[in-house]
Amino acid sequence: MTDSLTVPPRREFQTFMDFPLHTDLDSLSAHVAVLGAPYGDPYTIDEVTNDQTNAPTAIRRESARLSIGPNQFDYDVGGPLLDGRPVRVVDVGDVPGDARDLGAHYAKAEAAARKIFDSGARIVLLGGDHGVPIPIMRAMDRWDDVTLVQIDAHLDWRDNVNGVREGYSSPIRRASEMDHFGEIFQIGIRGQGSARTEEDTAARAYGAHIVTAYEVHDHGMDTVLARIPDGGTYYLTIDADGLDPAIAPAVAAPAPGGITFHQVRKLIHGLVGKGNLVGMDVNEITPKCDVGGITCITAGRCITNYIGAAVRAGYFD
Repeated sequence: MTDSLTVPPRREFQTFMDFPLHTDLDSLSAHVAVLGAPYGDPYTIDEVTNDQTNAPTAIRRESARLSIGPNQFDYDVGGPLLDGRPVRVVDVGDVPGDARDLGAHYAKAEAAARKIFDSGARIVLLGGDHGVPIPIMRAMDRWDDVTLVQIDAHLDWRDNVNGVREGYSSPIRRASEMDHFGEIFQIGIRGQGSARTEEDTAARAYGAHIVTAYEVHDHGMDTVLARIPDGGTYYLTIDADGLDPAIAPAVAAPAPGGITFHQVRKLIHGLVGKGNLVGMDVNEITPKCDVGGITCITAGRCITNYIGAAVRAGYFD
């Protein structure tokens, strides 16, 4: 399994928040594993290596600005990130692409996720485009009735684009077809995207809870959390374009009126407090469009809030 992940020589590799690098998943002993997945399932040859493939590296690079050190007081989580507890967070590197087999990295991503879950660790996935959570979602079949929570401007319910069924317009449609997923909450939806009337109809026929950004602004994230069942198993997928461009400008399809950092932080802490948030991802960041690294910093703060909240909820006791 060690050859399923890749990193440059260690002296050149910036891990997320300088957490230890550990790429041998057969010997993984950690509470949280950060996995990069740069490559999606491209719709065109130009998308094989688009700017979003640079996002895992960019998020890691900017993570050096998130924290002076793990012992510093973090007001987002109410104290030092790991709270002085023996919680082990590691960065396991990236899922490599293969120019001769454009689907191989999805199989490797799924295998890596299964190894991570087998070890008892929780996963933090750095995309890449929004297709990359699909193999991670497949690996979650060890749980029953997983509630999928999505932050996104778009439904992502296309059956296919150019015959491609596992690209960035389809992850929620693919999750809806997996027996281990139950309720789906799609939060921050607004504007126009790849969804047509038939995608909206299909999502509603499934029973997806479509929560527009404006509903969140008008009524608050607490009202959304109240609709999500307590005591469940959850997975959170964050498309950066679901966030407001003021805090996440580096996206391919920016739309005003998105979810604020306060709102997404409340959602993360609320899910951790409700039940078992087994993992999360952040995707669809285009680093060349960033402004002072703020999109990558926002992504990093979402991740640190997940880790810090999980520590305090006793996930790792």
